[in-house]
Amino acid sequence: MLPAPSVKGASNNGDLMRNAQSRRQLLKNTAGVMVGAGTIATLGSTASALENEQEYDVLVVGCGAAGMAAALTAAKRGMRVLVVEKASKFGGSCARSGAGIWIRNNSVILAAGVPDSPAKAAAYLAKVVGKDVTPERQTSFLSNGPALLDFLIRNTPLRFHFMEGYSDYYPELPGGMANGSSVEPNAINGKILGDELKNLNGPYIPIPPGIIPYSSEYKWLTLALVSAQGVATAAKAAARFAKGLLLGEKLLTMGQALAAGLRKGLIEANVPVWLEAPLLDLKFDAAGRATGITVEKDGQEYLLKAKHGVIIASGGFEHNLSMRRQYQQQPIGVDWTVGTETNTGDGIQAGIRAGAGLELMNDAWWGPSIPLPRGPYFCLAERTLPGCIMVNGQGQRFVNEAAPYHDVVHQMYKDNKNPEEMTVWMIADQHYRNRYLFRNIPPAIHLPEEWFDAGAAFKAWTLEGLAKKIGIPEETLSETVSRFNSFAETGEDLDFGRGNSAYDHYYTDPSVKPNSCLGRLWLPPFYAFKVVAGDLGTKGGLRTDGEARVLRADGTIIEGLYAAGNSSASVMGHSYAGNGSTLGPAMTFGFIAANHIADNRSQD
Repeated sequence: MLPAPSVKGASNNGDLMRNAQSRRQLLKNTAGVMVGAGTIATLGSTASALENEQEYDVLVVGCGAAGMAAALTAAKRGMRVLVVEKASKFGGSCARSGAGIWIRNNSVILAAGVPDSPAKAAAYLAKVVGKDVTPERQTSFLSNGPALLDFLIRNTPLRFHFMEGYSDYYPELPGGMANGSSVEPNAINGKILGDELKNLNGPYIPIPPGIIPYSSEYKWLTLALVSAQGVATAAKAAARFAKGLLLGEKLLTMGQALAAGLRKGLIEANVPVWLEAPLLDLKFDAAGRATGITVEKDGQEYLLKAKHGVIIASGGFEHNLSMRRQYQQQPIGVDWTVGTETNTGDGIQAGIRAGAGLELMNDAWWGPSIPLPRGPYFCLAERTLPGCIMVNGQGQRFVNEAAPYHDVVHQMYKDNKNPEEMTVWMIADQHYRNRYLFRNIPPAIHLPEEWFDAGAAFKAWTLEGLAKKIGIPEETLSETVSRFNSFAETGEDLDFGRGNSAYDHYYTDPSVKPNSCLGRLWLPPFYAFKVVAGDLGTKGGLRTDGEARVLRADGTIIEGLYAAGNSSASVMGHSYAGNGSTLGPAMTFGFIAANHIADNRSQD
């Protein structure tokens, strides 16, 4: 098909109308075909009142975990589905993630002997999210989550295992699980995707050569030089790599495995995916029901009609600076997030134009991060391991460093007094560096000079010298370290309770006594790492009900419009129940949306 003139860059309404008329006239005299991923759609010789028209039962915006789960469910319920994706790759932030999935009471953890029950799960979630989320949405997630996981096992090559030992984030609450309740996907051979493998979004951090690790193994890889279990885990990950190499497989784990498995399910269900097809807007009929979308593809605008429903699953707005400044606490930016770059809130903005209500827009899936030159590093184990602390601009501790990552950033904002700049440092010593992996830098290996050149890391032979380099009170930092060292000796953090929760000990060194979270800072040189308010993505978005239907601000339903994943306000409210509290609900509400459409299509 000949390319149609684009309306982009038109200087006024008259130019817009002339460009649109020219495009329509061209299309009236042109016939062609457009190749989707795995399908060919024939276009008629005359265009519609807009541009090219195609009709499906369900349209899904976004090819991440929520979108693919929704599309696969709709297809398996007998509906014609199309997925449109803004990026040139599929998988979104899911493909970049560790792929933990928090779905309580599912068949995988029950088979592993986890003593879960619907009552325990409901009690725990209610306590975690409080009044921020309606009981209806909590119940809908908890009751549909196990069914979603079983559906994926039946309809994709995905299989899952229990992440034993990865504690819920508040295990001391009623119904909390100190030994964990999350699952992650088994390794999968990426070659099952054929040529489509090249379209898989890359991981957040490339896997080191020679190993194929699981997310649940990361904690032991961090301890590989100081723990027998760490050595055994590293050997297991290396053996997994060697076996895959011997069999000629391209083994994928974590988010790469989850995204690949979901995509394979779509291929087998004959669901087409249009990449590089950003959403332009939603379409509605005279009664206010969502009837389709317009997207841009190959320089042309397409009107795609949805007979039964539109599902928005296009991610959050973490890379939209104006939205972050409008809705979120300062200081904030778009350089500290590890969410996929195309997440600029397109689906949320389309919902706003349609009159949708919003919730939780001031929040995100926060995590303390180090702004390294090649992108932010989301800290998990590093701030928890013994031998480090976090201090503010006054050189004082202000938080339990081992607390759940979103809680740490919430406290960073609460402690911060300057809306222009947040000053937080992680302080460690050489003993710490001699023992533990830091990001992907092995123990005792010099940190990259570019970290120091960029101001992300500093080093000095005394605490006073370090304090001077990073601009905090020298005497205060020395006093803070001295007080913390006394806590390490006794095993009790009298200031912030580091080590009081079972979760605090997940990423720590079990060989350190009496408290595996607490270790003295004593061996020079000393290090300071700049810490910022990073995130995995935003968690606020379109207001939805228990069926994933988008609601207006007054609580009424926008018929035919659904949202899941980070395009919608999270069922986790302002909190975070456990590892996988993003992906578990995202896929579940995509599943819920598609099933609701299928159950009610006879009324359309």
